[in-house]
Amino acid sequence: MKGFDPKFRDFPDFIIGVTKEIWEDRGIDTLHKYYAPDIVVRSPAAVVVGNQGVIAATMATLAEFPDRTLLGEDVIWCGTPDAGMLSSHRLLSTATHSGSGVYGQATGTRLRYRILADCHARDNRIDDEWLIRDQGAIVRQLGSEPRDYARDLIAREGGPEACVRPLTPVTDRPGPYRGTGNDNAWGARYADIIGRIMAADLAVIPREYDRAVQSEYPGGRTDHSHGAVDRFWMGLRASFSSAEFRVEHRIGAEDALMPPRAAVRWSLTGKHDGWGAFGRPTGADVYVLGISHAEFGPWGLRREWTLYDETAIWKQILLATGEV
Repeated sequence: MKGFDPKFRDFPDFIIGVTKEIWEDRGIDTLHKYYAPDIVVRSPAAVVVGNQGVIAATMATLAEFPDRTLLGEDVIWCGTPDAGMLSSHRLLSTATHSGSGVYGQATGTRLRYRILADCHARDNRIDDEWLIRDQGAIVRQLGSEPRDYARDLIAREGGPEACVRPLTPVTDRPGPYRGTGNDNAWGARYADIIGRIMAADLAVIPREYDRAVQSEYPGGRTDHSHGAVDRFWMGLRASFSSAEFRVEHRIGAEDALMPPRAAVRWSLTGKHDGWGAFGRPTGADVYVLGISHAEFGPWGLRREWTLYDETAIWKQILLATGEV
């Protein structure tokens, strides 16, 4: 771990340790140490440039969810300390909605949801990040629906002209990381599976997925077997049937005490032109950022986690159609 604090035994320990130190141990000031001053943090909801913006967002979240935990489930990574390392980090978060904020007036509701984040780090600092929270799970547990939350958020942010713009190729900002992952066979296999699904080859699911596959999808949905996988991916692709699909980044990993794993960051760019997970087609231009993790076993892909932000997609649709 050349260039990193010796208290971290390896890169996953750095990612998990820094996350806990900042959020649960209240070391918000350590963001000056662990985040680069000009870091670019992309979430589907917005792009934040600069560490001061990250600090402000962190404090706002903790004011709304003061007991928030971030339990590190896995870190799939690639790179070297000299060239820089990219982690794809999967978290299970618990929190109580104890304060008022972006999710409305405090409700006291106890929440459980996942986060997937890709972070690039070098010399003990994260300088580039892609972050997806399961906003669909959060707002549903708070008694709303993603479309209704997006409409309300637009109004609370000052209306269609003043509201915060979601992440798109237009609002994105370049960061220092230019890599595309590694050449490990498991990453290549998983990227190929998702690519085949996006090319309408849904028959790849019974060919490549374990019949007992466990799936974890947006909205906090847990399910099992091929039918759930087919419904999820079909619903997404049918909504944006002509959108361009791209694999932005892929990592494959084989580590001690772990099954073979893969992490793929991907995107869809195009029109909301079909009936599917997002209802009546509107023709709206939409950008979908997704991150997927997979574990493989003797009978194929046996566990899959995928996140995209339903509320950010609805916000783009509503802004495009004027249905606010």
